[in-house]
Amino acid sequence: MSQTVPPSTTFRVADLPQNRATPFELRPDPQTLETIAKELDLIGLKKLVFKGEIHAFGKNDWELVADLGATVVQPCVVSLDPVTSRIDEEIERRFLAQMPELVAEDEEVEMPEDEDAEPLGSTIDVFAVMQEALALNVPQFPRAAGAELQDAVFTEAGKKAMTDEDARPFAGLAALRDQLSAKDNE
Repeated sequence: MSQTVPPSTTFRVADLPQNRATPFELRPDPQTLETIAKELDLIGLKKLVFKGEIHAFGKNDWELVADLGATVVQPCVVSLDPVTSRIDEEIERRFLAQMPELVAEDEEVEMPEDEDAEPLGSTIDVFAVMQEALALNVPQFPRAAGAELQDAVFTEAGKKAMTDEDARPFAGLAALRDQLSAKDNE
């Protein structure tokens, strides 16, 4: 996401207090909401709020805990009508000074148990965390009320279209059985 981030949303780790939480609250302006909506292929984005805190997590690590709230408008996957969805999620990210090593056995790599862990850099960008969390929580297949996918049949001109029924695993065997039965009855 290639947007200029206001400096107030980036916290230098060296400046964060170890003994208390650092609160933050992001409420992007309408122009920023429009930019984020375009990046996520949304029709609209309203009421985006990202509120939480950053606090020490152990000796060298940091944890961000926040609530993400947003109203998104997307095209329906069936009818392309606008669909409004509300997102309310608790977001957690741990920024670790030392990431756990991935264990490789043959060619498979075992995923770390903590999927919310990220490597700790010199700064923590809460705006970037907000954008990522929003992108991960936007409904993938929004559907308008009452929108149903009808049978779609595509083929070349002049040829018989293959239907969903024709594609069923035993449809060909059933057709062959019917042909053989018809020959036997003759």
